[in-house]
Amino acid sequence: MSRPAQTAAVQHVPVPAGTTAGQAVRDAGLPGKGPQAVVVVRDAEGRLRDLAWAPETDIVVEPVAADSADGRSVIRHSCAHVLAQAVQELFPQAKLGIGPPITDGFYYDFDVERPFLPDDLAKLEQRMKVIVKDAQRFSRRVVGSVEAAREELAAEPYKLELVDLKSDRADTDFDSDEVMEVGAGELTIYDNLNPRSGERVWGDLCRGPHVPTTRHIPAFKLMRTAAAYWRGSERNPQLQRIYGTAWESAEALDAHLERLAEAERRDHRRLGVELDLFSFPDEIGSGLAVFHPKGGIVRRELETYSRKRHEESGYEFVYSPHITKAALFETSRHLQWYADGMFPPMHLDAELDEQGNVRRQGQDYYLKPMNCPMHNLIFRSRGRSYRELPLRLFEFGTVYRYEKSGVVHGLTRVRGFTQDDAHIYCTPDQLQDELASLLDFVLGLLRDYGLTEFTAELSTRPDKYVGQLADWDAAEAALEQALQRAGLPYRIGEGEGTFYAPKIDVHCQDAIGRSWQLSTLQVDFQLPELFELEYQAADGTRKRPYMIHRALFGSIERFFGILTEHYAGAFPAWLAPVQVVGIPIAGEHAEHLHGVAELLRGNRIRVEVDAGDDRMQKKIRTHTTQKVPFLLLAGAKDVEAGAVSFRFRDGSQINGVAMHDAVKAITAWVQRRENASPSAANFEVAPA
Repeated sequence: MSRPAQTAAVQHVPVPAGTTAGQAVRDAGLPGKGPQAVVVVRDAEGRLRDLAWAPETDIVVEPVAADSADGRSVIRHSCAHVLAQAVQELFPQAKLGIGPPITDGFYYDFDVERPFLPDDLAKLEQRMKVIVKDAQRFSRRVVGSVEAAREELAAEPYKLELVDLKSDRADTDFDSDEVMEVGAGELTIYDNLNPRSGERVWGDLCRGPHVPTTRHIPAFKLMRTAAAYWRGSERNPQLQRIYGTAWESAEALDAHLERLAEAERRDHRRLGVELDLFSFPDEIGSGLAVFHPKGGIVRRELETYSRKRHEESGYEFVYSPHITKAALFETSRHLQWYADGMFPPMHLDAELDEQGNVRRQGQDYYLKPMNCPMHNLIFRSRGRSYRELPLRLFEFGTVYRYEKSGVVHGLTRVRGFTQDDAHIYCTPDQLQDELASLLDFVLGLLRDYGLTEFTAELSTRPDKYVGQLADWDAAEAALEQALQRAGLPYRIGEGEGTFYAPKIDVHCQDAIGRSWQLSTLQVDFQLPELFELEYQAADGTRKRPYMIHRALFGSIERFFGILTEHYAGAFPAWLAPVQVVGIPIAGEHAEHLHGVAELLRGNRIRVEVDAGDDRMQKKIRTHTTQKVPFLLLAGAKDVEAGAVSFRFRDGSQINGVAMHDAVKAITAWVQRRENASPSAANFEVAPA
């Protein structure tokens, strides 16, 4: 459920009993072709339905267009079926896994004799085009029983497993991808029917819905292959996954492919090498980064400004060790709830006597995956009064999580990372204002780094939860009011909270329109109880504080990667590793630029002078490629006039600026923390 500040009017169409939704849509004069073609409808309960669906009673439905989020998801799901059909036509021995829509595309898993090759993808794409052009009709069919489904799917072992799981367990036990296959309630199969004879061409176990015919898949492309374990478990067979993308028009597909090309140009892993920012040495291990001097400067500036803002907002800085005894994570229940995400323990402190007998039993120590248990110990280290609350503890705390090697990705998914982690302890009546000011603080600080477009998700109480219902209601209301006070567009994820608390996830949009999850705000009822945290209230009684978890960047590493891609490596001058490079036109002009550099260093500007043997034009290309924001050129006229000439990243120039004016203007730009890239059009400095 979304709750933006304003919502556009939604069109509704009446569907008389016995009439198909498709007929009602056509009678209403809605598009049947093009990007705004109606591909499915949404019923009164919010469920998506095929256009071939005919309700038993009169009903009003909401048309879903191809160019909407739900419309694209349906197109992609249908395209996954077309891919599976093409695979089984070209590789008859292939067994089907699952094939759900995902963000911007779809995938399908197959058990095949050998991995797919690039030539295979080209052949499959051609076969898919034939199927699409054939306008095969998607037809939903209810399977009468589990036994009937097993008989029909006897040749598909993975589908049989899903059928058996469905008969044994509730739907809530399925992950989202599996639910796309088996759905809720009755078992259904979607057949692809020959448009001329009506005969079944192919079929798949599926919840649906689907577009009316394969012709309603206007544009698609197969992207890549990968290995994937069945149902995500390394204990299961390894399948071959094909990824693809599908869109409502050829233009939308082309735009997506251009976004992907731009994303590749901005890939922080590539830029990290080109700009000498960080690396992942094999000798250290997967998902563990080292920051080089230039990357260290960017990281230091990120952290320094964040520290300053936290100090101004009343946070108190704490520090905690990287490892701890297992007992701490037993108290916090991490060993019960989160053990799979933790590194294996180190068994320490055991002692043997001279005969080799155990004198003292050892104990397990763990690398910490979270900072919160240690912050709770700081809170509990002495008695606390209501007068101390809210107490805001903050730490740049390095944590370690055992991510599977297949999901580790540059700086955005690592095994060792530093959280800008805060835990706020407050009274129940402080919760509302604290959350509102906290969300304001989060958005304000992210804007300072140049991010401006935000949305949020409010995840509410799941079916299985701990704590009191009244506390959940109060926390959810406080979180929602904080979102409303911030004027932040958000959706509500009903039942998507963790079992111990509701939360807000803040998403930002980068320069090319991608959404990244960043900050999380979570109200926790469980840990204060587990750690027996208390404060003395005004009436002298002992009470439990409310606890708020808050990671603003998510992690320094991830935020570093996101900013690198947002700025395409061209960091704002205040963050840039090298802010100014002096380039003499000839060797005899270098001394003049060294004098300018000394003035800049006196103003804490990071500056270098390139007095090497390369020609001036090559030096300009080199440092422009390195994305230095200010290049200062000097020739004989500049030396004589005590001036410099500016060259900017975009190739624009300002010539003949008095050196003291240049130093003053650069210093002011950096101190203002301008996030725009300087150019002749926006950099104010008067020529000499």
